[in-house]
Amino acid sequence: MTTFGIIRHGETDWNREKRAQGITDVPLNEEGFAQARKLAVRLSEEKWDMIYTSDLVRAKATAELIAEALGIEVRVDVRLREKTHGRLDGTTVEERIERWGEGWRELDHEEESRESIVARSMALLDELTERYPDKRILLVSHGAWIVATLETLLNPEELVFIGNTSICVLEHQKGVWTSSLIGCTKHLDEK
Repeated sequence: MTTFGIIRHGETDWNREKRAQGITDVPLNEEGFAQARKLAVRLSEEKWDMIYTSDLVRAKATAELIAEALGIEVRVDVRLREKTHGRLDGTTVEERIERWGEGWRELDHEEESRESIVARSMALLDELTERYPDKRILLVSHGAWIVATLETLLNPEELVFIGNTSICVLEHQKGVWTSSLIGCTKHLDEK
């Protein structure tokens, strides 16, 4: 059985401002670093074999803090990258309404499709489960990537909000995906 710990990166100023980040390289803010350090402490009490991350700086910084606590090397894979929101990157809902009106959702903003995200995520997961059977692998990614992947693999009724530095644990055995943890942020409640 291959086990994946899927992690959303720590908070950024754009998360706080509710701006679409997409592929814009927005760094973690002070709170994001604190969240990542708390998650690193939590994960250091568990056994994980490797960690892969998106190439975007907010995910890489989160992964590096975790990897240091676990004593493992960070591996970068662009298939973990967030979706592009096209011309919506960097905007808030209010700014979108101001620019394109109340019907902004019906316009083509050149966003990456859900199908494209799922194709990337499934290619990565299939490759890693084949290459590393019986390993425990952390993946540090982004909200839209994680949600699209979970909706594909699990019953959508199981899903909860995927907050910054939340972790989801999925197991893959004999072609079947199951989850033992979804969107857990208990490490953020600890002092």
